Amino acid sequence: MTTTFIQDCTKRVNGYLSLILSYEEQKPERLYEAIRYACAGGKRVRACLVYAAGALFPDTPPAVLDRLAASAELIHAYSLIHDDLPAMDNAELRRGQPTCHVAYDEATAILVGDALQALAFEVITTPEPGINPQQLLSCVHILAKASGSLGMIAGQAFDLEAVGKKLSLVELDEMHKLKTGALISASVTLGALASPHATPPQLEALHIFGETIGLAFQIQDDILDAESSTEILGKTSQSDQFLNKPTYASLMSLAEAKIRAENLYLTALDELTPFGERANHLREIAQFIIQRES
Repeated sequence: MTTTFIQDCTKRVNGYLSLILSYEEQKPERLYEAIRYACAGGKRVRACLVYAAGALFPDTPPAVLDRLAASAELIHAYSLIHDDLPAMDNAELRRGQPTCHVAYDEATAILVGDALQALAFEVITTPEPGINPQQLLSCVHILAKASGSLGMIAGQAFDLEAVGKKLSLVELDEMHKLKTGALISASVTLGALASPHATPPQLEALHIFGETIGLAFQIQDDILDAESSTEILGKTSQSDQFLNKPTYASLMSLAEAKIRAENLYLTALDELTPFGERANHLREIAQFIIQRES
């Protein structure tokens, strides 16, 4: 189920990314070509979450949301490049195309990932009318924490350490709260921080919503990895099983995993109750996350 809102957000952030990645006449050409290649495609879930959270507050400047949405996607793109490297998962396919290190080379892929991480913070810190320096500082803090050793990087380290091991459900949850949930939750928070009127209780509710739907996202990923085909997924199916990684689909039956994803989805929706109908776009994205087929 892809809603009009999700389609509009995807088009919007793709347009903004195309603008900031144009790099006309920039050298070295191969590097910038690889940067554009690595940023193409994708579901843009994190950008959509930024826009949907921003829509909770009527005074949120659209141009600010564009920057925040693009920053979240740049961090996500960088993480995928490094995740796919030979030293990590050694993946050959991403978003239906050869991975960056396959299409170019490993050194270029590392540089592209580094460049995208830096660019995310360049974009997020560019002054924009409608957002004050304190708000920008808060956004930088949230994105940096979610991306670093207290978030996504820690999750990836746990993922590498877990190869060949059987984790408990609690341990698997903790790993994916960091590896997947941290950036998804940060994306929701970024959208809210674009408004000066988001209150601490609202930010906490949105953080919990993001973290919870982030776990549901990962469970759905594991289900799809076990059930779907490479052609549909756009990446090699059953790759986690091949790499001997612990997943929700290996820890429990697929039927149990689907029930848990649904329960997490419902728990996440509970956090949106205080926002009423204003949170309908977040509800749409949450539904998309657990119903997607790729």
